[in-house]
Amino acid sequence: MNASTPQFTEMRLQADGGVVAARSGGEGAPMVLFHSLLADDTSFDRVAPALARTHKLFILNLPGFGASDRVDGGLEAVADRVAAAIRAMDLEQPPVFLGNGYGGFVALMTAIRHPGLASKLVLADCGAAFSEPGRAAFRGMSAGAKEKGLAGISDLAMRRLFAPSYQAAHPELIEERRARFVAVDPQTFHAACAALSTLDVRDQLAKVAVPALVLVGEHDEATPPAMSTELAAGLPDAKLVVLPGCAHVPQLQEPEQFLEAIREFVG
Repeated sequence: MNASTPQFTEMRLQADGGVVAARSGGEGAPMVLFHSLLADDTSFDRVAPALARTHKLFILNLPGFGASDRVDGGLEAVADRVAAAIRAMDLEQPPVFLGNGYGGFVALMTAIRHPGLASKLVLADCGAAFSEPGRAAFRGMSAGAKEKGLAGISDLAMRRLFAPSYQAAHPELIEERRARFVAVDPQTFHAACAALSTLDVRDQLAKVAVPALVLVGEHDEATPPAMSTELAAGLPDAKLVVLPGCAHVPQLQEPEQFLEAIREFVG
């Protein structure tokens, strides 16, 4: 294993009438990373160097985030834009998809709508459908952001990412993530909340023919473990792993535990 720190380069992929921005680096089998709604591509910074020593990484900024163009039409349109971007990478073999939170939903939707595009799925802290309280939470966050701006709901957003005890112990990380959250494009945020508040792909899970590793933080309040249990049960070839002590973004909270959990699966 090369002990040097992999270098990442910026990419602008022309995809289905828009641009998808990404960072690429590393060597090996390809892997595409999909970030959560309350973050951006930097939410993988704590695991990307290690992953890039064994894989060629493509760390996306999903449509509407960072330098990626926004796309209208819900999660289906987001997934189609992402699929076009992955095809524009001109890879020699299908990549592993690794998604966290909202990125997990996008990765799953992309795999459903574009069979054969992914070789494996790592779905961290997501699911196939929210409960009614979960749907109401997205409607409430969107309404709150319309009234007070993203900064006005940033405490709520941080609570959905990290347990209070973890926030108290890591104030610098929390403020860094808060700054990333308030920089999210508001229109993209509202559209994602609307899409997630109505999402239900449980009847489409049987279409996913590739192996999946479903991860969930033990203390995830945003997408509780029951959602991942249901997701893993509905996929034809899936394994469920609960990450002790973690909440919604385990790759940020416990990067070594996260890497150990996926290492054997991703190869």
